[in-house]
Amino acid sequence: MTVRTATKLEITDGIAVLTLNRPEVLNSINPALTAEVRSAVKEVAEDENARVLVITGAGRGFCAGADLAAPSERLEGMSVGQGVEHGMKSTLNPMMTELYTLQKPIVSAVNGTVAGGGVGLALVADICIAAKSATFISVFGPRLGLVPDLGVTWHLPRLVGRARALGMALTGDRVPAETAAEWGLIWKCVEDADLMSEALAIAGKLAKGPTNAFREIRKAIDAAERNTYTEQLHYEAVTQGQLGDHPNFTAGVKAFLTKTEPKFK
Repeated sequence: MTVRTATKLEITDGIAVLTLNRPEVLNSINPALTAEVRSAVKEVAEDENARVLVITGAGRGFCAGADLAAPSERLEGMSVGQGVEHGMKSTLNPMMTELYTLQKPIVSAVNGTVAGGGVGLALVADICIAAKSATFISVFGPRLGLVPDLGVTWHLPRLVGRARALGMALTGDRVPAETAAEWGLIWKCVEDADLMSEALAIAGKLAKGPTNAFREIRKAIDAAERNTYTEQLHYEAVTQGQLGDHPNFTAGVKAFLTKTEPKFK
């Protein structure tokens, strides 16, 4: 059994809930948390009973980004900058890639503060919901003299456009959850007391669905960013052909024709 201290993982009724569990430091990311998130993602990927992953944070914040007080991961002879690059390439970027490529849908339930790399951790989910008290802050540039990382520069312009992405990144101003929802940065903003019940309701719906198709939907939407209209039509046709041979399509058609609930694998 995996022993976790920086995170908690619970799998119930097809829903895996991964809780970042360093509340004393707003769940900031250190090597232990990174390793445990990667371990949890691997476990969820291999567990046939886990059909959807929910990520949230313990305490009063989702994730405050990198733990700047954590020991440096730079090797002997490396400059500070080289150590930062090494740490990102060897552990942080693989963690984000493993989350992004997980073949099961992800829901992030954002509570309280989400800052720096924590924004990337929240936005890597397929569906991101936030409590009304939550705020999104991109502090890299104005506070640290760095560029946003953990995929933030990829997500922000796609979700909110260039003007708002640059505004967030250059000013470091707080973006309240309600504004984030209005901008399209997140799926929805909910009352604080309803955050986890809403997240679990969404996860429960996804857990009953065709997991294989959900991941293809994300890939198709992301592909549209680089494809022409004609190329995207071709992409859709090829993907439909692949999914059409999956038992889930047969189950869906049967349920549609008999007016029953489909039972997907």
